[in-house]
Amino acid sequence: MKKVKITILKTTLQEDLANEYGIEGLTTCPLMREGEVYYADYAKPEGFCDEAWKAIYQYVFALAHGASEVWYYSDWIKTPGVAIVSCNDGLRPVIMKLEATDIEAVPEE
Repeated sequence: MKKVKITILKTTLQEDLANEYGIEGLTTCPLMREGEVYYADYAKPEGFCDEAWKAIYQYVFALAHGASEVWYYSDWIKTPGVAIVSCNDGLRPVIMKLEATDIEAVPEE
């Protein structure tokens, strides 16, 4: 199993939805910052948002176990070994890039 590089590409705020449904003063995600990098395999990286992990872990798992084809009938991501995903927060989604690496995952003892 290999590690997967997770890069935070964008923290966004859907202003129209936030104005209608969000609390007063809602801003972009306070847990993740653009440019942050995490490495994962079978476990959530230290400091990574629990809800974001629930939304992306299946892609991390697939990449960690060697998925190298282009995803979903070749109509999504053009680069093998890469997935662009987001967390499940509909008001302030965080967009992430997942990349397969050659870094061996070492089980914790």
